[in-house]
Amino acid sequence: MANASIDVIALYGALDAAREGRELSWRQLAKLLDVSPSTMSRLANGKNPDVEAFATMVRWLDVPAEKFMIDDEELQRRAAEPPDLVAELAPLLRARPDLEPEDVEHLEELIGSAVRRFSADRARRVN
Repeated sequence: MANASIDVIALYGALDAAREGRELSWRQLAKLLDVSPSTMSRLANGKNPDVEAFATMVRWLDVPAEKFMIDDEELQRRAAEPPDLVAELAPLLRARPDLEPEDVEHLEELIGSAVRRFSADRARRVN
């Protein structure tokens, strides 16, 4: 049997959907889960959460942890794909002294929404 790892992309996506559904910012979600905002940033950048944070996240999502497991072959295939645009831009936005944290969150949401729209439009054109 192949080795398995956390499917960070799926976990982040599930958290993002649940967060948006509850109208929470990433900072609010981090506080609700009692994890650091940097844990959420690491997750957005494709880094594994620690075991305690992972357990807290899947409990909050009310989803079995196994749903977020991926075999190493699939993980390697994904590694060859480009990283998420919002995850790449987030540190740059946070580093700007002229932006307040809520400005950064708003920009991340806007960019994320635009990326999802472009992806959906592209998928419709292909089909």
